[in-house]
Amino acid sequence: MKSIALVGISPRDNRPSYFAFKYLLERGYRMIPVNPGQAGHDILGRPVYARLADIPEPVDMVDIFRAPQYALAVVQEALALTPRPQVIWMQLGVRSDEAAALAEQHGLKVVMNRCPKIEYGRLSSEIAWMGVNTRTLSSKRAKLLPGGIQRMSLDRTTMAGGATDASTRAQRNDEKT
Repeated sequence: MKSIALVGISPRDNRPSYFAFKYLLERGYRMIPVNPGQAGHDILGRPVYARLADIPEPVDMVDIFRAPQYALAVVQEALALTPRPQVIWMQLGVRSDEAAALAEQHGLKVVMNRCPKIEYGRLSSEIAWMGVNTRTLSSKRAKLLPGGIQRMSLDRTTMAGGATDASTRAQRNDEKT
């Protein structure tokens, strides 16, 4: 996927849709903002479109950042595009079995209740599942290893279940201190 139409983007930089858009844009995706209330304006230097049909180029993925009751209408609009997108992605908290079934009936892949920003970060090792939805908040600072290196784990030897050279060295350093 290289081009992503984000339906429901906000121009406000403190909104999750803006942050996700910016994050994916900075990682080389061709991001296309869709918001009827912002059509004709720019968000992060990209022209905003009122609806998917207004986008003058093919879209690989439609990311739905709207409430679940609007997902079906967005999927119907995406299915009218030529060529059709390959993926319908519904953001965290967005789940519509009806919209998903319709998209899948037409050969589209569907992801629900997930954020592509989080998935990109997790799959690229920018973040780990350990840091997502752990239900643990802490103000404790991570331990400093010799040389002032900060270890960003909660006293876990490895994050992925297997030892690496770096984790083995870190564990030895922890045992020395």
